[in-house]
Amino acid sequence: MSPELIHAIKGRMTCHSSMPYIILLIFSFFFFISKSAFSDYAIAYGYTPKYPKNFSNFDYVNPGAPKGGHLDLNGSRTFDRLNPYLLKGVSADGVDGLIFETLMEQSLDEPYTFYGLLADDIAIADDGLSVTYHINPKAKFSDGTPVTVEDVKFSFDTLMTDKHVHPAYKITLGSIKEAKIINSETIKFIFKEKNAKLPMLLSSYLSVFPKSWVGNMEFKETAMKKPIGSGPYILESYDTGKKLTFKRDVNYWAKDLGIRKGMFNFDKIVYKYFRDSTIALEALKAGEYDFRHEYNSKMWARDYTGRVFKSNEIIKNNIPHHNSVGIQGFIMNTRKPIFSDKRVREALVLAYDFEWANRMLFYNQYQRNDSYFSNTELAASGEISDHENELLKPFAMTLDPSVFEKAWTPPSTIAPSSLRQNLRKAIKLLKLAGWEYKDGALRNDKGLEFRFDLILSQKAFERIAASYARNLKKLGITMEYRTVDFALYKRKVETKDFDMIVSSYPQSQVPGNELQSRWHSKTADVDGSANYPGIKNDAIDALLEKLSDTTDRTEIIALTRAMDRVLLSEFYLIPHWYISTHRIAYWDKFEFPNILPEYFSAEGWMLSTWWFKPEYRTKDSSDTH
Repeated sequence: MSPELIHAIKGRMTCHSSMPYIILLIFSFFFFISKSAFSDYAIAYGYTPKYPKNFSNFDYVNPGAPKGGHLDLNGSRTFDRLNPYLLKGVSADGVDGLIFETLMEQSLDEPYTFYGLLADDIAIADDGLSVTYHINPKAKFSDGTPVTVEDVKFSFDTLMTDKHVHPAYKITLGSIKEAKIINSETIKFIFKEKNAKLPMLLSSYLSVFPKSWVGNMEFKETAMKKPIGSGPYILESYDTGKKLTFKRDVNYWAKDLGIRKGMFNFDKIVYKYFRDSTIALEALKAGEYDFRHEYNSKMWARDYTGRVFKSNEIIKNNIPHHNSVGIQGFIMNTRKPIFSDKRVREALVLAYDFEWANRMLFYNQYQRNDSYFSNTELAASGEISDHENELLKPFAMTLDPSVFEKAWTPPSTIAPSSLRQNLRKAIKLLKLAGWEYKDGALRNDKGLEFRFDLILSQKAFERIAASYARNLKKLGITMEYRTVDFALYKRKVETKDFDMIVSSYPQSQVPGNELQSRWHSKTADVDGSANYPGIKNDAIDALLEKLSDTTDRTEIIALTRAMDRVLLSEFYLIPHWYISTHRIAYWDKFEFPNILPEYFSAEGWMLSTWWFKPEYRTKDSSDTH
């Protein structure tokens, strides 16, 4: 993924985040599940896990990495809560992952394998209707108390039933009927219906917190309560909206496990919050923090300059990744009458000139999104297959005929095409939808002017919006764009109180329940869901439900390609771009393993596997293990 604002819109990505649109970013293909395909210490669909039971360490880490040092990072501009699971407010960076842990965790050099963390044993029922975990008796919270099955059940019940929790948990794990304690070390999760993906989702998505942390309080009252978790770090101090300091737990229970050996090597991690990206970049140059993942192409091309770069005190690098990418774009809110007509939405797609933007604004760093599953075999392409046709045939009366033809490709301005040609097509579509140019503006039969607002969460996107607004003006359309406070932006997005936004749908090669939060009719009117456009489409609903109920790779590919054809034909967004590298800059203080994992987020990789050079480690580090 490489959007200009993905981290502002979706929140900072780490390889331990629990949000569904982050934990499902990095898979490469799906596997058929069978009894022989998983072992009791790991889950892998269709093949044997790469690492044996009681393995010593992942190949992409240095098991002897030295501990020590004080790492400074830039935060996501603000925070007003420490509890990462609540809907209201902006969560602090790092809490989920550095402090809270999950039952199992995915390796970064296998497409889709999970190894035991809080749970050291897993058994999937032969009928596929339940999964049972044995909790590692060594697992402890940072206060020294053991992680118990009661804590696991309490965490699950809270996330699934508390009305103040982000609805993504209820949506993604909604097919689980109950969590049932079997004995003091074993807990079973019973499913409402067979769903092969649930053991994976549950294993990596259910963060566990101690029941005692909540106590007799309402869960929302823990918003600013110092969190207690089982992870490698403890929250040492914080200044709301300004700074967070995490201290490495030298008594961390899992530090000798193969899944953790050689990882989390910094004694302290401090997040510092800056007002905007420009200030944050200058702070990097001044040595205020150590590492930055850049999302802005202009800044990457023009602003990473100066003495510290010439001297290689700060290293600037493009790190290639093999992560799947999804789609980013200007998303139209179809709940608003102005965007309710598909012909209008298609016209707005025609008005966007990607080639000009890539050349003049992005320094040719990007590729065009042409699918909701860009850069994967899941993307629709060419003529529709017989399998896809069979899936879509029951909805032929309600689907655009183009769905059954060649897959849609974004309009281009490369000769012999041109922006002028595309705008002419747009004018025809707008006229068919009842919009004509009169009295200096595009108006409907009631004389109302075609105008709408695009809200942004960061000023860096204003130059992109400006070029698009100029093209729309040629059609008589007025698009007002403005950058708003991030907390206000988040609230408007959560409640769907917007005309147009910039957002993205990161993808994996193993799509599942998370897509229902994005595109199923049942989530269109749910606050906090990722169904930003307000999609209500019977064909999409049916395909999503089939997708959740299959483990056959051929079927999954056909389903996503069919879904892609429908989504693209409805023009819910104006597709943007993606990049296949991580653009990172860091002070020359670090060392890292020689082997790069296949699937990783930039900051998550750094946090979990890097370490300081000798001269930057604290001499009095209390744990050299």
